[in-house]
Amino acid sequence: MNSDKKTTRILEDVTVNVKMKISALWVASMFLFIYVDYFYLRVPGQIEEIIAGKMGPYPTTQASLLAAMTLMMIPSLMIFLSLALKAKWNRWTNIIVSIFKIVTLLVFVIGESWAFYIFATIVEVVLLLLIVWYAWKWPKQENVEVSP
Repeated sequence: MNSDKKTTRILEDVTVNVKMKISALWVASMFLFIYVDYFYLRVPGQIEEIIAGKMGPYPTTQASLLAAMTLMMIPSLMIFLSLALKAKWNRWTNIIVSIFKIVTLLVFVIGESWAFYIFATIVEVVLLLLIVWYAWKWPKQENVEVSP
C-alpha cells in the first residue's frame, strides 16, 4: 500500500444553459422590483398618499394602475419567455426588453432621495445589463451542412 498518494477533490462545476441564467436574472430583477415597492410603503407619508389616491405625483386611475401592472408584468413574463422562446427571438427579446426596463428604472429614480431605492435601482440595472450581456454573447453552434 502506497501512502504517498493524495486524493484531491474538485468541486463539480455544471455548465448552466444561457436560458436558465437569463431566466434566473429576471426572477432576481422581479423580486427587487416587488421589494422596492413594498419597502416604499414604509416611507413617511406614503400611506397617506395612497389613501388620497396618488401614485407618486400622479392620480391613481385605471390607466395609471394598468401602466404599473404592465411594467410589473414584464419581468414575470420574461421569466417564462426566456425559457420558451427560440434562441434568435429569445436573444433579441431579452436585449430589447432589458434596455427598455433600464430606461424606465433610470427615469423613475430621477429626483429620488431614499438610499434603498437608489441602491435597488443600481442593482436592478446591473442585473438587466447582465441579461443584455448574456443575450448578446448567446452561444453559437456550428451549422454543419450534410452533403447528399
